[in-house]
Amino acid sequence: MKQMELEQWAERADSAQEALEVFFWNEAIGMYDIETPCPDGACNTVFHYWWMAHAVDVLVDGLLRTGAAGYRERLSALHAGLLRRNDGVWPNELYDDMEWMALAWLRAYQATGDELYKETVLILWTDIRTGWNSHSGGGIAWQKTQLDYKNTPANAPAAILAARLYQAFGDPQDLEWAHALYSWQQSHLVDPDTGFVWDGMNRTGDGGIDKDWKYSYNQGVYIGAAIELYRITGNRDYLEEARRTFAAAVKELAGPHDGILPDEGGGDAGLFKGILVRYAAELALAGPEDGAAAAFLRSNAEMLWDQGKREDKVLFGPDWTTAPSDVVQLSTHLSGIKLLERMAVFAETGQPNAQPSF
Repeated sequence: MKQMELEQWAERADSAQEALEVFFWNEAIGMYDIETPCPDGACNTVFHYWWMAHAVDVLVDGLLRTGAAGYRERLSALHAGLLRRNDGVWPNELYDDMEWMALAWLRAYQATGDELYKETVLILWTDIRTGWNSHSGGGIAWQKTQLDYKNTPANAPAAILAARLYQAFGDPQDLEWAHALYSWQQSHLVDPDTGFVWDGMNRTGDGGIDKDWKYSYNQGVYIGAAIELYRITGNRDYLEEARRTFAAAVKELAGPHDGILPDEGGGDAGLFKGILVRYAAELALAGPEDGAAAAFLRSNAEMLWDQGKREDKVLFGPDWTTAPSDVVQLSTHLSGIKLLERMAVFAETGQPNAQPSF
């Protein structure tokens, strides 16, 4: 049974990865089109830098799972295409964008050993650290033109990055950064009563917190940061904090009867569920004795596969309970791939098939 399930989820992940290549890759620009269909690349009116970072991430998923040379080749081509599109440099104006790019290329470096990817990560990390300032008691700004606006998307991923850099290269300063970022995030943008993660503070200059912006990806990145610190320190408080936020996310965001994540829309929001999925999977792998995260991901994956893909093509939209329309965005398809790749990892590692609690 385990072998059958492993083959099933691997085949599904393969088919979604193949669709990414067939329907989105644009050889002329060395990047992915931002939607399909996109005749002659006409859809690429905006450079979605951080979407491409998540494309790197799913390529690494495929490479780690299969070892296939095609993933290495595509990573190399995409690295060159991105650098060319960004005018020969890696930094940009948005700290969260750079964090996603650094996280992705760090994984690519660890999967391939390509020193060019390591160099990319370190260039980005140097720039990212300039975003920390004293507004709101610390934390990294969201963008370079608004240094007093601090949010979860710019701080929790940075904590994950710092922790992973420490684990990869052993620089104690990176661990200090991870602790500082996590502590700031926890004390400023996490509901102390529930563990639910708020989006940001001081966006309009009044010191207010955007508590009404309830997004799945904010929960995911805080969970991810807690899990990385748990892995480094062995302190189970981090694991319990991740579990608490996961439970709050499911209660607040998922369907009360089926536990399916909501349609948060296309565009940037199309990536949100995929981010929660990635780090909920890290929670499941770090604390398999619980089983809640694994069960949650399984029910979402089965729904996505049974109802959320096109009948004629393995393409995914923003609603995992309904097949997408004729136009499919890269962001939503990447989220679907992330979920299928995590299920393939679960099948390979023997993750328990716990029953959902909802």
